[in-house]
Amino acid sequence: MAVVMLKTTIAGSLPKPAWLAAPQTLWAPWRLEGGALQEGKRDAVVLALREQEEAGIDIVTDGEQTRRHFVWGFVEQVEGIDFSKMVTIGIRADRYKADVPTVVAPVRRRGPIHSEEVRFARAHTTRLLKFTMPGPMTIVDTIHDAHYRSRADLGMAFARLLNEEARELEALGVDMIQLDEPAFNVYMDEVRDWGIAALDRAVEGLCCRTAVHICYGYGIKANTDWKQTLGGEWRQYERTFPLLAASRIGGVSPPRRQGHPPRRHRRGERPGGDPGPGRDRHPGGDAARAPRADLPLHQLRDGAALARSGPREAAGAGRGRRAGPPRAHGLAAQGRAVAARIGGAQARATLGVDGDAVGVPRQLAPRPPAVDPVAA
Repeated sequence: MAVVMLKTTIAGSLPKPAWLAAPQTLWAPWRLEGGALQEGKRDAVVLALREQEEAGIDIVTDGEQTRRHFVWGFVEQVEGIDFSKMVTIGIRADRYKADVPTVVAPVRRRGPIHSEEVRFARAHTTRLLKFTMPGPMTIVDTIHDAHYRSRADLGMAFARLLNEEARELEALGVDMIQLDEPAFNVYMDEVRDWGIAALDRAVEGLCCRTAVHICYGYGIKANTDWKQTLGGEWRQYERTFPLLAASRIGGVSPPRRQGHPPRRHRRGERPGGDPGPGRDRHPGGDAARAPRADLPLHQLRDGAALARSGPREAAGAGRGRRAGPPRAHGLAAQGRAVAARIGGAQARATLGVDGDAVGVPRQLAPRPPAVDPVAA
């Protein structure tokens, strides 16, 4: 039987260098201004690309180095959103508070939002290129709506803008578009009622590969406390995966290293929860796990001990969206050392941010058109 090879990618973002943005901080302010800021962002993108290339990642990203926040990087360029009207709201079902801008009029793009970032990244790597954007439901949950008065209507409006942007980015050479939807693990009924339809609208007409990243949020205390209430097995994916399987989305990027999906869904385990030959159960959870080689890139980069696998609670430590310490030396050497121990192909398939290595088929063929559930 022929072996089906996979291409690897990361969840999307990487820590920003400390000279660019404050480490371990959400919505971290830039440390440069004017022309120096633009040059610094470009330098950080090149570093992110090289870091992934040296680690053997097949489908690289710009590391989201040019964006303060994964949602604001998009909505800052949208008309109808007023950043002078900041409102404190509860995010992710009131799990934590944040000051967010207000929707005051119909939303529309002022023009291309990420085109220049894609042109730059495309010109600085020969690898396949992935670009990430926030999903419609997560955008809706991270701004204050004073115009549409309907989460579903606002979500579909943003889905249209995301689709406009995605089509332009595909034309500029992006090989994979990923939408980030942490809200999909919170509002399960809304995912069914309109979230999947909004995702389908956002990727409508695309020929490039598509994916959705669904995680459990940043590693801030509000999120880690919430995770403690989810029990030993986190079952949200049991509701979202069947819906996604019937959608236009081409793949899912879930968190693995610090997630607790039902045992039968975990990689490398057999039906009934049997870990399989040579694998031990660790009833104590992450803290009791044996040292393992599939550490995220930031821990390999920072020279963290393999034994350190407990959850990190520093602000910004989840979803790979950290503004962490300056990039250090030795990532490629450490990655090669890991590869030598566990086998090159396996190592390359496990080196991801927060364990979010994503396997996608080597043949990135266009998907056949699907029926639009909104129009049907």
